[in-house]
Amino acid sequence: MGQKTHPSGFRIGITESHKSSWFSSMKKYPQNLEEDYKIRSHIETNLSKSSISLIKIDRKLDQTEINIYTARPGIILGKMGNGIDILREQINKKLNNPNKIRINIIEIKEPDRESTLLGQWIAQQLEKRIAFRRVIRQGIQRANKANIKGIKIQISGRLNGAEIARKEWVREGRVPLQTLRANINYTYTRAQTIYGILGIKIWLFRGEQTQL
Repeated sequence: MGQKTHPSGFRIGITESHKSSWFSSMKKYPQNLEEDYKIRSHIETNLSKSSISLIKIDRKLDQTEINIYTARPGIILGKMGNGIDILREQINKKLNNPNKIRINIIEIKEPDRESTLLGQWIAQQLEKRIAFRRVIRQGIQRANKANIKGIKIQISGRLNGAEIARKEWVREGRVPLQTLRANINYTYTRAQTIYGILGIKIWLFRGEQTQL
């Protein structure tokens, strides 16, 4: 049985940083953790079409700062430009926390260099019943145009509606999973097809770096 480590957790402090950055007492820790979960789940559920790649949460004394990395900032901001105020009010109602909430929208210039966004696109294509091999090939082409040094895409489940579930993967270029200085952008997502759930895993190798 293979004993595999999560590529992002394996590199925290080397090429990856924590998605939540705060310190608290043991008594407040469960409350802060639950609040982080509620914030993330609310944003991911209500802004699922906004191409969100990453949500970072920083806590400073009486302020909670939420950084949303997205390829479509216009959808979050809304037509009237009051999308952030509406989102802040919704989060405040969910948390019942006296802390001030500050939301920053950060635009992603190259969406094809983000494994999360690539995974969302592949899931959408599979849900439209496009053949998985064609989707994988197109995904690799998109990553190559963004100058990715290596990519691995794996899809598991009832591929193309087959009765027996199986696993298929394609790798192009280098994907050095055991090299700690390698900047591996990893994601896992699901496609809800009419014949079952397909699991999608993507590893993007974006070069080597020595520190954060």
